Amino acid sequence: MARKAQENPALDMTPMIDVVFELIIFFVVTLTEAQKKDETIELEDGRHGEAITPETLPPTHMQIDVNAKGRISMGNHTLTPDEVQRRVAEKYRKIGEFPVLIRADFATPHRDIAKVMNACTAAGIWKLSFMAVGEDKTNERNRLKRVRGM
Repeated sequence: MARKAQENPALDMTPMIDVVFELIIFFVVTLTEAQKKDETIELEDGRHGEAITPETLPPTHMQIDVNAKGRISMGNHTLTPDEVQRRVAEKYRKIGEFPVLIRADFATPHRDIAKVMNACTAAGIWKLSFMAVGEDKTNERNRLKRVRGM
């Protein structure tokens, strides 16, 4: 016996709309989380370096923040050097070589920045760059040193 064709076949769109809304929420949350950074960091003067704009920033880069007290963070989450190495190694296994941008406060001791550099090189990443500002803050920096007692 032959099947009779339905006169008005309908497709229930409700589950599809639910999935679309869940995807939108997921991408909004991950985008805002990825854009968080440590606001306490004051960058070094970088007038003579290469200027990077959001348009020229590699899409596969990784940004690591180091504040003046040596706190290492990514997306405003505190990390140890071992956790940095694991994250860098995991991303390296997934996509291959990529640039790491270290955003460190001008008053951060070199030993704290070296911890991040060593973690990255141990994970196989050699493309390390440092973020700075394109203006001279010498007078402001001297004032901060007096306030901080350095």
